[in-house]
Amino acid sequence: MPDITQVKNRFSIVGNSAPLEAAIERAVRVAPIDLSVLVYGESGSGKEFFPKIIHAYGNRKHKKYIAVNCGAIPEGTIDSELFGHEKGSFTGAVSARKGYFEEADGGTLFLDEVAELPLTTQARLLRVLESGEFLKVGSSQVQKTDVRIVAATNVDLLQAVREGKFREDLYYRLSTVVIDVPPLRDRGEDILLLAKKFASDFSEKYMTPSITVSEEAQRALLIYPWPGNVRQLKNIVDQLALFNAGENISRHQVLDLLPSPDSSEARVHHSEAGLSLPAKLDNPWPYIATLLKEIEALKSRVAALEQGRYPSNPLRNESPLFLPYASGSDSEEEEAPSLEGAEREAIIAALRMNNYDKKLTANALGISTRTLYRKLHDLNIKAEA
Repeated sequence: MPDITQVKNRFSIVGNSAPLEAAIERAVRVAPIDLSVLVYGESGSGKEFFPKIIHAYGNRKHKKYIAVNCGAIPEGTIDSELFGHEKGSFTGAVSARKGYFEEADGGTLFLDEVAELPLTTQARLLRVLESGEFLKVGSSQVQKTDVRIVAATNVDLLQAVREGKFREDLYYRLSTVVIDVPPLRDRGEDILLLAKKFASDFSEKYMTPSITVSEEAQRALLIYPWPGNVRQLKNIVDQLALFNAGENISRHQVLDLLPSPDSSEARVHHSEAGLSLPAKLDNPWPYIATLLKEIEALKSRVAALEQGRYPSNPLRNESPLFLPYASGSDSEEEEAPSLEGAEREAIIAALRMNNYDKKLTANALGISTRTLYRKLHDLNIKAEA
């Protein structure tokens, strides 16, 4: 079996996290064994690397590799695209055409977004998987093909089966081996490695001065849950590299590019019990992000006061998350809390909301349980009620 580092270098995969390397190792192990593989992963997490690894280290590596995005092909033409058609089989079929199964004979066919296939096409696909036989659209002549199928989806296929949107027999045919691609939020320090790589690539491609990322900005990148995964991170880094070329990126510059919460729903305040968050909070990051932005504003204001300047309070009337830090005092010189303090109180609030259940708390915060335990240790948080 090839070394994991060699595989990463060959396919330019960046990251050293255990979940990522476990997924790569699984792909390499199944590659020589001619089984169907189902790759699970969120959109933008890098699922497309794994069928390439399987093909490259399998017995079909010298044959064709064809990738098909099932979600990008209209339902009316998907059968023709996959299985081909005969001349005159439908309006516009001016000549016969080979489908992907015929073109990829002997090789590997990657079906991305396989959950988007119509039920009728799923039945055709099942027949190919079971017997290697298919019919072109408009033809009655059975054809044979020898293709290895690797499918990928970001949909819970078992739930789709329960809802009648995906065939159960096809699910079990496709999922002989399952590979779970970890979301970016579960890859820890890989976030910083990827950010550095994207910044370097941008600088080299467009010949711009390279950026560096401050420690506080790095922390902001690490605690963000990245719903758009690697694709979203690249988008953010490209913007920073373009508009802040040559600069040392601050936390404030990072936060400005991340999504903001709906101000009508944003309600965070301090009380004697600690930081309170909305009772039904699926993803607390937007609230934490806004909190961190306010901390930046407060720090700037305190610095101005220390220099003898007295700016108006930009938070009291404009911010949906104004925090009354002073207890029983209307002093204009509230002490700005630290980033660690804000993060600590947000974690404590999430623990309380979830009755100190670590797994539920990690899910609510959009981080892995391992990351939560590390933060509990680093921030000296008591994790019991």
